[in-house]
Formats: sequence, C-alpha cells, structure tokens
Amino acid sequence: QVQLVESGGGLVQAGGSLRLSCAASGRTAINFYMYWFRQSPGKEREFVAAIRWSGGNTNYADSVKGRFTISRDNAKNTAYLQMNSLKPEDTAVYYCAAGYYQSQYNYWGQGTQVTVSS
Repeated sequence: QVQLVESGGGLVQAGGSLRLSCAASGRTAINFYMYWFRQSPGKEREFVAAIRWSGGNTNYADSVKGRFTISRDNAKNTAYLQMNSLKPEDTAVYYCAAGYYQSQYNYWGQGTQVTVSS
C-alpha cells in the first residue's frame, strides 16, 4: 500500500502563489507516475499536471500551462505543484495521485483545499 498526503493548500489572493506538496510513503516504485487533479463543487475532477517519478517528464492541462509547475524530489519521495498567477477559477480541492503506468491512478491522497479570492 502507498499513502499520499497533500499539504500546502490555503487561501490566497488572485495573482498570488502557493506550493502544494504530496508526500508518498509505503511501497513506492521508482517508475511511478504522479499526478495532480482538482475538483470544484459541482464539477467533475479534472487533470492538472503529471510527472514521471524517474526522468521528470511532465504534462500539463492547457488551463495551467505557464502558471503551474510540477516537480519531484526523489530522495524525499515528495511531489510538488508550484502554482503561480493564481486565478479564482483555480479554486478547488487538489488531489495527488500515483500509478504504475501512464494514466493509471492506483493511489490517491486526501486532498488539500486551495481558495483563490478575487
């Protein structure tokens, strides 16, 4: 079993920044893919960003390209989502996910709330 714990959410004004962390523990794999998703009330969960644990290949939703950066620290078993130039529409619960193959989401964190005020 792998456990994922998100942190770093909070309240920020539009144009501000936050950095989310996703700490992984348990039987992690070096070839994991890690992902950030988000979900707002009344909306479906949407993909935000992805990174391969080994190699660092990344992918982003068009809505966050140029503003968000996903990264990872392999030694700390932690993935990050640096969010800059935040907009009110970025308000959501952000979830970290991990899987053994691309587009496979075997594990999920509990989520962390990000609220961007106008």
